[in-house]
Amino acid sequence: MFIAYAVLASLLALAMAGSAFMTFTRNPAVMGNMTKLGVPEGWLPWLGAAKTAGALGLLAGLAVPALGVAAAAGLVLYFVGAVVTHLRAKDRELAPALVLTVLPAVALVLRIASS
Repeated sequence: MFIAYAVLASLLALAMAGSAFMTFTRNPAVMGNMTKLGVPEGWLPWLGAAKTAGALGLLAGLAVPALGVAAAAGLVLYFVGAVVTHLRAKDRELAPALVLTVLPAVALVLRIASS
């Protein structure tokens, strides 16, 4: 179980770090999506920080199980919020947000099971 968590956590951390970088640098694709969804530009630093914290927490969870659990749970909540935001904006492009909700949920279960 730990090896599965380690692989998934590493891949998710890489994805979250890339996404955070794109958020912090206001990548045009990110900005277009945020504008379409009605997310205020002032939220971007906070959203990027949450993704960064999630990435670091997943990696720290390799050594400290409680941090991995907290980071995975935080990312699940983050992406549940993303799904809700898509639904409220009547945007049906939910697949990425749904996948990114499920993957940290799996990481959460794996980290708990391997503790």
